[in-house]
This record gives sequence, C-alpha cells and structure tokens, in this order.
Amino acid sequence: MSGYEERQHAMETKLAHDSEFRFKVTNRRNRLLGRWAAEQIGLVGEPAEEYAQSVVLCDFEEPGDDDVVRKVLADFGGSGVAVDEATLRQKMAELLPIAKQQVHDTL
Repeated sequence: MSGYEERQHAMETKLAHDSEFRFKVTNRRNRLLGRWAAEQIGLVGEPAEEYAQSVVLCDFEEPGDDDVVRKVLADFGGSGVAVDEATLRQKMAELLPIAKQQVHDTL
C-alpha cells in the first residue's frame, strides 16, 4: 500500500469512527432527554425507561432534532406540562456535553 493509500484509509477510518461517535452521542442525549421529560410528565421506573426509549427511536423518523422536539412537546402538551420549544432545545444543548462524556467514558 502506498503512502497515499495508507493516508486515505486512515482518513476513511477516522470519518467512520467520528460518524459512529456522533450517532452514539445523539442517541445518548436523546435517552437523557427522554428520562428528563419522563420525570417532568411524572413517569417513574419502567414506564420512564420505556418513554426514554421512545424518544430515542423517534429520532430515526427524519434527519435533525425536529422529530424529537415535536414528540416531546406533544407529550408535554398531552400531560399538561408547560415547556416551550426554546426551553426544550436549551435542555437538549445542556445534555449534549454530558452525553458526549458518557459515550467517551464507555470507549
């Protein structure tokens, strides 16, 4: 393998690793968000964990965070929890570095 091919392979490997890391961080952030939202709604135990999992799964509906935001806001509205979109997005931003650290710690 030439030096160029080795660098190209190393770059491709790094890109794949970075993509997988971002995927794991986003999923962890969504799980943390789901747990927080479950607490706001009043869920505890297994129902809270099931809700957190539903938040993770809803993120596969479309690219970006809008599907997660819509789900959680709708669930808050249905449960009488008064949280607006800006507050929810701020919470997501707060949870991102925590999720990143947690994923990093598992590697």
